[in-house]
Amino acid sequence: MGFGWQELLIILVIVGLIFGTSKLRNMGSDLGGAVKGFKKGLKEDEHSAEEEVNQEKED
Repeated sequence: MGFGWQELLIILVIVGLIFGTSKLRNMGSDLGGAVKGFKKGLKEDEHSAEEEVNQEKED
């Protein structure tokens, strides 16, 4: 037994009334920035790992 779309809509309305739309918008943009930074960090880490493997192959 899960939540239907009606229950989720009611929960979203209640959360919107409690926090206000501007605070929710700010939280959403902060979360998006965090995810973007995390993906960038993963990509940089992957790149550095590839460089280490290439250096080991050369040695």
